[in-house]
Amino acid sequence: MKHRLSLLSLALTALAAQAQSPAPQQLAPVLVNGQAAALRSALDKQRNAQGVVSIVHADAIGQLPDANAAEALARLPGVSVERDQGEGRFIRVRGLGPDLNGVSINGSVVPAAEADRRAPGLDLLPAGLIRALEVHKTLLPEQDANALGGQVAVQTLSAFDLPGRLFSLSLGANHDANAGKTRPTGALVFADRFAGNTLGLALALSFDERRFASDNVETGGAWDEGKLEEFERRRYEITRERVGAAFNLDWKPGQGSQAWLRGFSSRFTDDEQRQSHAIEFEDALAPGESAEAESVRSLKSRRERSRVDALNLGTQLRLADWNLLAELGASRASESKPDGLASAKFKADFDAVGYSDTRRPQLSGPAALFGGDGHELDKIELEQSLARDRVNQFKFDLGRSLGDALEVKFGARLQRRTKTNEEEVQEIDAGDIDGLSDSALAFASYALPGATRYPFGAFGPGLSDSLLRAFARGPGAAAAERSDEDSTVNDFRLRENSDAFYLQFKGDLAGAMPAQWVAGLRHERLRFQAQGFGLRDEELEAVDERSRSSHWLPALLWRQDLDADTRWRAALTSSLVRPAFAQLAPGFVVDGDEAETGNPRLKPLRSRNLDLGVERRLGRNGTLSAYLFTKQIRDFSFQTELAGSGDWPGFDSVQSYANGERARVRGLELNWQQVLGDGWVLGANASLVRSKAQIGGFEDGQRVTRAIPLPSQSDRTLNLVLGWEQPAWSVRVALNHKSDYLLEVGDLFDAARDQYVERQNQVDLSLRWQPAKDWQLSVEALNLGNAAYYVYEQTTARNVQYERYGRAYKLNLKWTGL
Repeated sequence: MKHRLSLLSLALTALAAQAQSPAPQQLAPVLVNGQAAALRSALDKQRNAQGVVSIVHADAIGQLPDANAAEALARLPGVSVERDQGEGRFIRVRGLGPDLNGVSINGSVVPAAEADRRAPGLDLLPAGLIRALEVHKTLLPEQDANALGGQVAVQTLSAFDLPGRLFSLSLGANHDANAGKTRPTGALVFADRFAGNTLGLALALSFDERRFASDNVETGGAWDEGKLEEFERRRYEITRERVGAAFNLDWKPGQGSQAWLRGFSSRFTDDEQRQSHAIEFEDALAPGESAEAESVRSLKSRRERSRVDALNLGTQLRLADWNLLAELGASRASESKPDGLASAKFKADFDAVGYSDTRRPQLSGPAALFGGDGHELDKIELEQSLARDRVNQFKFDLGRSLGDALEVKFGARLQRRTKTNEEEVQEIDAGDIDGLSDSALAFASYALPGATRYPFGAFGPGLSDSLLRAFARGPGAAAAERSDEDSTVNDFRLRENSDAFYLQFKGDLAGAMPAQWVAGLRHERLRFQAQGFGLRDEELEAVDERSRSSHWLPALLWRQDLDADTRWRAALTSSLVRPAFAQLAPGFVVDGDEAETGNPRLKPLRSRNLDLGVERRLGRNGTLSAYLFTKQIRDFSFQTELAGSGDWPGFDSVQSYANGERARVRGLELNWQQVLGDGWVLGANASLVRSKAQIGGFEDGQRVTRAIPLPSQSDRTLNLVLGWEQPAWSVRVALNHKSDYLLEVGDLFDAARDQYVERQNQVDLSLRWQPAKDWQLSVEALNLGNAAYYVYEQTTARNVQYERYGRAYKLNLKWTGL
């Protein structure tokens, strides 16, 4: 670390020596904003990129066209979004899941707040703090290789992005139609330059609150030859708050020299109350039949606090014939659930219970089934957890010209990442508490007044969080028992150290059809350690697994102009990423002849990638492009059954993870973006993707395999954006379509149990009105078609999960001064 700081110290000293050079002349401020301006800025950068890059630019006042980073990225070709409660959270790139893509903010790796994820939730990044989003789909040797789908680079606002001083203040409101609630939102942005136009400071603050609800009915795939064994109805009430801040301090004392300190911080609070009513039939039933069933009414209530912080210190300057870039980055993420009521269950038995409609099951039965009468307290489960993800990184690049048409660059990136999880679970069994009265067990003693709002049939009253917690602290406290399995097996510490070194050459070829090529080699050295605990026949065992590996990653990229407006690109690249933390977790549970375990011995996933495409500039304000791509992935990781093999002879069931041999992704990306006459702006893109992976396991001691598409990969992803803007008005309509995709492998040996998400279409509308030079009023309407999220098994008639979120509306008033 001392050597790294010395390098930065030398660089800053050199910058100071150049501080006496003439400062660039400051021009009069000219601020251009709107859909067309943001599109032109993105197209310019995409065209000049060395590889295949897709970009979303905020307009000149730092306003993205969507609510958060994930929603904005979903408009790009080859990118789709995974939603949580109807809001974009994780992104997929070219059919590869979120944990296989990398994300950085201002050059610092973004860690993941959730314990089992490698991918950060991009809903943590409010749109008001972001200047640009870039998705790099072909990686240069100098870029981090930890992305099989793409590398997402988030950039916050710099004072040097603007022509002069900027001050912007916005206030607004979010309204959710399903919950019928309205909550405030606001943002503040300031940017200016000082010290003779050599020092730039940009600050951004953002606050956003949403109160919303969703309604659900799900079977979880509990079908037996077309008959249903159980299903559950749920009502979610959620409040989410985001508070974010970003600052960029940039110093540019002379031509080609700069230093910066960039910081980002986001706080995300999620309060969730889930009222649930589950039905388990004594025998599996067809629609219209009835039988005895167990009714379980329950409540889950928890507050989840997530945070992400990133700090980046760097310099770029010219030393004689060399160009130096050096950066130190530190980022932190955490997710805490300090006092969660994981579940409180009340049970009762009823006769003549049935259902209708297999797509969205409708409950039928006696009147008492739809209330709380007869239900008695069974169990309460309390939980608290804390997950942390910490990344420290140092990188440097040195480059110089070797003549007029050749450049050489080499450098290194050292990264240290630590992921930890701590969990405590306590269970209270009402049957273990002596002396409880009938009223102390009765549902009515803990019920909320009135009926729960639920659109898919009568639901009855919900349960009170405060009354149940009072019981857990009072009569239930003496009966509380710690769950060793949940409290210890889920605790872990994972450490990943990676050292990367690269050599890269770039050349320019003149002539009638000028070309540019980049060739190089990257070496990645990985070291991994997993520490945790397992439970073998109720006895704890410590786990300490270590591994290391080295990988050579070549790359060759070519870009050639066919004429003044047309160029084609080709890229042969390599990428490398470790499996998700949920798969690498060292904890295990062995109970007799059954076991469930993570696999910290999993190998990294490696990919060889080929991209071929052509793009044509349509005047100053448009582009048309088509790209073919293929990815050959080795050591694809998946969930498997290991009973009867290796270390598990004589076992009936062993659920774990393993590396497969190969997986393949092939696709075509089409993109057309154009600023038309009379203020019209059009964007249309399509991604057509096919994937195939081999999974397998041991059944009756024999190895069995089958082919699946990659999870989370839609064969078709379509985006259409139509905008119209005049000096005072701007309108945008956006359509996003995703075809069906595999969500989860239901049974390793039976494809009929696989779970798929039905195709989804979402339509959003935004309207902006600028009544005066410094004022803007905007209105957004999201999910206008009230699209459902539907998961099915084998056929769309068999429900796994059906959920609706309703429409959402946003109103915002912004004042911008220069």
